Amino acid sequence: MRYIDYMQLNPFQKFGYNFTQFFKKLPGNLARFFTFLGRAIVRFFVGVGKGFANYGKRFAKGDFAVKLSYLIFGFANMVKGQFIKGLLFLITEAAYILFMIYFGWGYMSKFNTLGTVKASTTMDASGFPVTVPGDNSMLILLYGVVTIVVTALVLAIYIANTKSAYKVYEDKREGKKVLTFKEEIKQFVDEKFHITLMSLPCLLIGCFTILPLVFMILIAFTSYDNAHLPPGNLFTWVGLENFTDLVSITEGANKATTFIGLAEWTIIWAIFATFSNYILGMIVALMINKKGIKLKALWRTLFVVVIAVPQFVSLLLMNQMLQINGAINQLLSLIVGSTVQIQFLNSTALMARITVIIVNIWIGIPYTILITSGILMNIPADLYESATIDGAGPVKSFMKITLPYMLFVTTPYLITSFIGNINNFNVIYLLTNGGPTTEKYYQAGYTDILVTWLFKLTMNNQDYNLAAAVGILVFIVCATLSLITFNMTKSAKDEEAFS
Repeated sequence: MRYIDYMQLNPFQKFGYNFTQFFKKLPGNLARFFTFLGRAIVRFFVGVGKGFANYGKRFAKGDFAVKLSYLIFGFANMVKGQFIKGLLFLITEAAYILFMIYFGWGYMSKFNTLGTVKASTTMDASGFPVTVPGDNSMLILLYGVVTIVVTALVLAIYIANTKSAYKVYEDKREGKKVLTFKEEIKQFVDEKFHITLMSLPCLLIGCFTILPLVFMILIAFTSYDNAHLPPGNLFTWVGLENFTDLVSITEGANKATTFIGLAEWTIIWAIFATFSNYILGMIVALMINKKGIKLKALWRTLFVVVIAVPQFVSLLLMNQMLQINGAINQLLSLIVGSTVQIQFLNSTALMARITVIIVNIWIGIPYTILITSGILMNIPADLYESATIDGAGPVKSFMKITLPYMLFVTTPYLITSFIGNINNFNVIYLLTNGGPTTEKYYQAGYTDILVTWLFKLTMNNQDYNLAAAVGILVFIVCATLSLITFNMTKSAKDEEAFS
């Protein structure tokens, strides 16, 4: 379609055209995404190959001290004047060997089975039962992961040791001054200061983010559930069985039926929760910022007060107000003059879902108002004046100026809001607890989304393996949608459009 033809379409036709184009371009965008991913993987392995080549080259060209450093950490540094640095390398090697002997190897040797000896009960000499501890699959998995991470860190230090050994060898051969330990330390407050600043954050991210994430991913490939809880029972590797359970539909209430049903509702919920708040919040912001509206600061303050109340307090209060004998039914009873007992949250799936979306609008609109108010005040007034001179009315000015500008600026916010609503635990769990319940779903209700189902699987039924599999699938979907959608937006393609 030509641009001039596109501009002559009404807003609904434009939406339909853009919606159709999105899905037409989706296969190509997916192909480009996976092509990029494939190239990144190729570059990674090429880099690894070059690393091995350089590793062998350093060994071949180095002297005896360099070659011995490949076996004894820091040997070349110590014999060529960098005694403290070489000693630190050697201490690292010795500490790792002791770590593996007294701790790591004991868990790594059982990592492939996650334990084979179950706890048992025997009688002591007095006839009293005594528990004989067996293998603990949880500790084997956890400490096995820790050992792998520590080994990877030591491997990185080992490579740094070989590089340092070869560098000090070259410096000696070329007659250059070999830096002392004090001089190298000074570099970390000067040209290598970025390493000093980033070391602690990277270490903390590794300990408290990456390590738990790797552990959770591995749980998804085990049989760790309520029937295999350590230390009394063992669990083992099951491969892709948990993921198969989520997509293999059979008769009755099973995991796949639940996953597919909740995935559909999660997407519907995320779409309504995101765009209802966005559109209605923008409309209210336009009303507040319109010329001639008095007490603008008061209206903004009222919405800020709504945000100031903790969300869980508002949701628990709404839960009570929407009960059969709650404030809403009492108010309706006074209005109609007879007893009203509408079950907003526990009657039907449709009623409960509509109620959840409406309550979320009440909670979410103030955030959109605050965000869009600042943007609306920055739209150049001469654009509206020019549109008025050309005969454009309020609706056309909104569709041609306000909405494009807002979408350009707030598209990243929309994407993060959509992903946030996919994982919006508070609204669903605190308002309905996933109800109304149904026998069609496994450990879930009609208003549960995937993240609340994941919570119930872990807290109520101890299905940790299934919950981990659900978490991985949700992450893959959210990451893919975020990357593809953002790279298709005008915000990413044309950053200077509204500058």
